[in-house]
Amino acid sequence: MSVGSVIFLRHGRTAYNAVGRLQGQVDIPLDEVGLWQAQHGAEALARMHAPSKVISSDLVRAWVTAEHYAAAAGAVVVAEPRVRERSFGVWEGLTREEIAAGWPAEFEQWRGGADPVGVEAEPRTAVAARVAAAVDEHGADLSSGDTLVVVAHGAAITLGITALLGLDPDTWRGISGLNNVHWSHLERSRAGSTSSWRLAAHNVGAGFPLDHWDSGPDWNLEPTSF
Repeated sequence: MSVGSVIFLRHGRTAYNAVGRLQGQVDIPLDEVGLWQAQHGAEALARMHAPSKVISSDLVRAWVTAEHYAAAAGAVVVAEPRVRERSFGVWEGLTREEIAAGWPAEFEQWRGGADPVGVEAEPRTAVAARVAAAVDEHGADLSSGDTLVVVAHGAAITLGITALLGLDPDTWRGISGLNNVHWSHLERSRAGSTSSWRLAAHNVGAGFPLDHWDSGPDWNLEPTSF
């Protein structure tokens, strides 16, 4: 038996989100808006989805968001480094303009959908595999009526979902990024389906005014890495 439902929740806004800096695994905290988002968005999610288990990236922006959700849902958070954001190597902390100016050829590779070469960026397939493995392992001791909530990051979530749907993270780009403190919902597919999972909902939020959910500039192929 294994878990029947998975919710992926993206963290609240940070100062890097607000100005369009690539975060990756930089351990930057939530800003004032992000803290507001974490409280109110997590409360909204808790009203809709009761968790059987909550796991979170150990990066502080996700962990604090997870703590707000766990408090609202009456749950405990388990740290899971495998759902950290994708590492972008030497590009972390830089803006689009800085990356394009400093690494024009590699930037064009990235814009074209390829992994940039020579900047120490983590391959898309590696990110997808570690996130999917974490979901599989944490969900293995749960039942079909249970819900696993995963609090993580934009690129990690989209790549993890891609892998769980049985699609190729190197070539498939069919899932858009999530806004801050928005979530996606996977459910187990029926017997005989080609994939073990189906995407039941994507980029769902609490419905507050848009200015409370602005993630900052949204320009790259994995916009919610920012």
